[in-house]
Amino acid sequence: METITEKLPDLATIKEIKTMKIIIATDGSDFSREAVETACKMIIHTETTLVKIVSVYQTYIPLDAFPQSSQYAMEFETGMKKAAETSANEAVSTILNHFANSKINITSQVTAGATDQVIIEIAKDWNADLIIVGSHGHGFWGRLMIGSVSDSIVHNAPCSVLVVRKNVIN
Repeated sequence: METITEKLPDLATIKEIKTMKIIIATDGSDFSREAVETACKMIIHTETTLVKIVSVYQTYIPLDAFPQSSQYAMEFETGMKKAAETSANEAVSTILNHFANSKINITSQVTAGATDQVIIEIAKDWNADLIIVGSHGHGFWGRLMIGSVSDSIVHNAPCSVLVVRKNVIN
């Protein structure tokens, strides 16, 4: 009787192994950190996996004519960009630490814009195979009022999407 492993081809005999392209979206929240940790558990073949960390920040447009408004907008945007860079760098560090004994190809991208739209566009341009995002768990009314980035990505992405929930103990 054949076992499953006897039916599987030997990796040495496979001439071309497809590279898996994974986007991990992060905003620095606990939910995003859970998505990064889940990705680390899922990646088996680091040599054939490309990881792109994406962190998106919002721009601020002042709606009044006061001169301090433009200064505030610049400071706000600079702070948002720094926070996005920090969350991307933390995600990269987490993955590199997890795979310290392996070679993994990882890049990061920090961009301004609407989070869901930016992630979807990057996935299209990069031909991603998978997007991993954290779920903030706002529930029906929260999604209705503020929208859901993960929901938008699930419904509009050009590839598979994994939405990771953080276990919360009450």
